[in-house]
Amino acid sequence: MARRRLAKRLPGAFLVALLSAVALLWASPFLWTVVASFRPDGAGSAGMASLLPDFTPTFENFRNALESGSFGLYYVNTIIVVTGLLAVQCVTVGLAGYAFARLRFAGRDVLFYAFLLQLMLVPPALIVPNLRTVVDLGLYDTLPGVMAPYFASAFGTFLMRQTFLALPRDFEEAAAIDGAPWWAIVWYVLLPMARPGLLAFAIVSVTAHWNEFLWPLMVVSDPKNQTLTIGLAAFTRGAEGGKEWGVLAAGTLLVMAPLAVAFVAFQRRFVDSFVFSGVKG
Repeated sequence: MARRRLAKRLPGAFLVALLSAVALLWASPFLWTVVASFRPDGAGSAGMASLLPDFTPTFENFRNALESGSFGLYYVNTIIVVTGLLAVQCVTVGLAGYAFARLRFAGRDVLFYAFLLQLMLVPPALIVPNLRTVVDLGLYDTLPGVMAPYFASAFGTFLMRQTFLALPRDFEEAAAIDGAPWWAIVWYVLLPMARPGLLAFAIVSVTAHWNEFLWPLMVVSDPKNQTLTIGLAAFTRGAEGGKEWGVLAAGTLLVMAPLAVAFVAFQRRFVDSFVFSGVKG
């Protein structure tokens, strides 16, 4: 009997061990970044490669990184881009999702599927036409120029359409009977009920544009308008030249930390939002 129980437990224990090993391997770059950012400069190249924090932690690398790079300015620019873009996207994807889910008009489904073709395009393929449009609009080398191509989102429209389709029409019809206009129904009735879908889209949008590198690199040349990813690339070139691996790790952690902290703090809300959007849609 004991052998049978042991035989049943072995596959589960092996699976747990395998998944733990894969998770450790996947997280090893992040673990090295954390350990190296707190490691003193005197550790040497061999000590720098270690994942074990066998040293006295120091904040000297963070101080040097903040003094060497304009991370305060990069943070401000990135927050402006991410929050401003998300505010516009919530309006565009909310209205587009409402139109495709609730309104009846000729060619609605055909237009919706044609709109979704954007998801099949590789973003670098749109760099040249987007760059020409930004230059023609006079937005080159500005933060609005970084945001402009993403004001509309095919993924966000799809997600909000599926969210609105999952909502019951009872509250909407009651508001219409009371004489509420369509915009009031959307703003006061549908959007509060669709908050999980909006939160799921906000997670995707903030993460994607916080880490965006290629497009800001193409459209921004003034260092005063650089975002965190572009500023980190410039900072990395200088740190690599001096072999300042601890400072380089500290600068990288400064860019990664906000998203990591947000994920840890709101992990349950993140999961609930995606479960709602995936199952209900």
